Amino acid sequence: MSQAIMEPETNVNLFDSRAFRQALGHFPTGVAIVTTRTPEGRPVGLTINSFSSLSLEPPLIMWSLVNHSPSLSVFENCNYFAINVISQSQTEAALGFANSKVEDKFALVSHVDGEEGVPLIDDCVATFVCENYRQHEGGDHTLFIGRVVRHSTITEHEPAVFHRGKFTRIDL
Repeated sequence: MSQAIMEPETNVNLFDSRAFRQALGHFPTGVAIVTTRTPEGRPVGLTINSFSSLSLEPPLIMWSLVNHSPSLSVFENCNYFAINVISQSQTEAALGFANSKVEDKFALVSHVDGEEGVPLIDDCVATFVCENYRQHEGGDHTLFIGRVVRHSTITEHEPAVFHRGKFTRIDL
């Protein structure tokens, strides 16, 4: 008989959230700044890397936002938002939009208002203007589904890539 003795489990939750986050970081992602406006007209934006396509027919995209974000209610209640997929030359702006201490984030970028009234950041590799189509709770995040009403691309720019906690480059 084996000398090993099975000890009763004392830690019911063995899942390590930090290790899970680090493992997810091994998947390289693009980086985007999602933008909208408050009902009073103030521009709001934040950096995301949770952006993904969802459907071609109808044209749908998705992204998520942590439920304790101060911007959550703005995005829950807006009619439109824009996904601005940033280029390698815009990583400093992405860091600024990710920093809650930066008050005037839109001073970091050149931008115009689109037809729907949402800020569109200049010189992004791709921009998707979306109707705020659906929202779903997903654990500690809210999943936003946008119906794309317009999009544009700039093929000469290289996309920003985030991998293992930092910006990196890919050879195309």
